[in-house]
Amino acid sequence: MSKLRIGQVAKAAGVNIETIRYYERCGLLADPGRRESGYRAYPPETVARVQFIKRGQLLGFTLREIADLLALRVDDATPCDQVREQAEMKLAEIDARIADLLRIRHALATLAAACAHGGPTGECPLIDALEHELQLDLDNSGG
Repeated sequence: MSKLRIGQVAKAAGVNIETIRYYERCGLLADPGRRESGYRAYPPETVARVQFIKRGQLLGFTLREIADLLALRVDDATPCDQVREQAEMKLAEIDARIADLLRIRHALATLAAACAHGGPTGECPLIDALEHELQLDLDNSGG
């Protein structure tokens, strides 16, 4: 297959052109070089690389972490254990975020339940909590 233009890569990968340009600026995609016409000329495997990056983002990896994974992929001798370690670190990070969200959810549910139906906003515990120092202990409110 011949070289692809940026629009062809974007369409095949399911992203927009600016995403391709951004990945280039971040170093996730190599500079494709240019045709005599001035258009970028991407090798066909660029589509698979962009799809790899997007799938990594869907799993919660940052672009920096995806770059690390791509670097590991280049070396066939790299043991899969290194990739597993990165995945386990990402899992721990996600678990921590979920725990934080559950604490926040519990605090908000408590405030929402304390709101009197139809009462004046001047007596609303949620509004009061937002206007003043939050009295709920978000670190220990459970989930």
